Amino acid sequence: MSEQTTTTTFGVTGMTCGNCVRHVTEELEQIDAVKSVSIELVTDGASQVTVVSDDEIPADTLRHAIDEAGYSIVV
Repeated sequence: MSEQTTTTTFGVTGMTCGNCVRHVTEELEQIDAVKSVSIELVTDGASQVTVVSDDEIPADTLRHAIDEAGYSIVV
């Protein structure tokens, strides 16, 4: 039996460097269901963040993690 995962992709504004990527990644990895985080950095726009998790993560949980890192999710 294969393990099922959920992939969530969203935009985050305000990230300008590798340190920003690290902060966002660390905050998201603290969420229990998160298996992996990948970020395509866009310094002059919304960076694309992809989260792979065991279960669907509520939008409020993701938003809180991004807020804690000091950035904003693009709606």
